[in-house]
Amino acid sequence: MGEVVMTYKVNPHTDVEDVDPDAIAETIRGFADDVYDVQAVEIKPLAFGLRFVQVHVKMNDGAGLPDVFEARMAEIHGVGEIEVISMGLI
Repeated sequence: MGEVVMTYKVNPHTDVEDVDPDAIAETIRGFADDVYDVQAVEIKPLAFGLRFVQVHVKMNDGAGLPDVFEARMAEIHGVGEIEVISMGLI
């Protein structure tokens, strides 16, 4: 079985006040385990002082693994839309 590398754009939820991208990034860094190799978590500017979290993660090419990772990110307080920027097999 191969591996897949995915890059996500995690946007702050627009209806939640005091969203802390640093706290979101730190929580996502904690997802690293033997299934998910969280290689990089960066905070980038979005617009008008807003920031988003860009996540680079490597995982096995198993059925449903990306869905589980996305669901975990979606449960974090302040997370809005999650967008897949890129995906590639290695």
